[in-house]
Amino acid sequence: MKKRIEINNPYVKLNGFQCFGCSPDNPHGLQMKFFKEGDELISNWQPRDFLQGYYNVLHGGIQATLMDEIASWLIQIKLETAGVTSEMKVRYLKPVRVDRGEIQLRSQLKGTRKNLVDVHVQLFDSSGKLCSEADLTYFTYPREIAKKRLHFPETDAFYRK
Repeated sequence: MKKRIEINNPYVKLNGFQCFGCSPDNPHGLQMKFFKEGDELISNWQPRDFLQGYYNVLHGGIQATLMDEIASWLIQIKLETAGVTSEMKVRYLKPVRVDRGEIQLRSQLKGTRKNLVDVHVQLFDSSGKLCSEADLTYFTYPREIAKKRLHFPETDAFYRK
């Protein structure tokens, strides 16, 4: 089994930080947490019933947001910079129930082309069935610009001491 390393969210130190995807202090947000496992970034996340579309089914827009967020964090951890979503193609394969336990997201770096980065994300239900997946392209910034514009921290800030 691959070693799992918890990723620290260094942005919580920013006054007023309220990211919908990852802020632990945003009561309306997704409050995602991340782990590095081999070449993948993983998030285990508990669906909440107020995020459903159809009865007991996680809204597709929330699924897309979860996949977009983990892709962003993969880039921050693997490439040590930040960027913005340029393109996203989502495939919804099976309904994700909000009443059947924790889901898991897995993201992998697929390639880079100058400042464009391709990421693949899979979303699995609590029984391990693949329910949706996305291919994303991110426009990434050089690290110095990411620090200035997006408050990208020093790399060691992502790891607990």
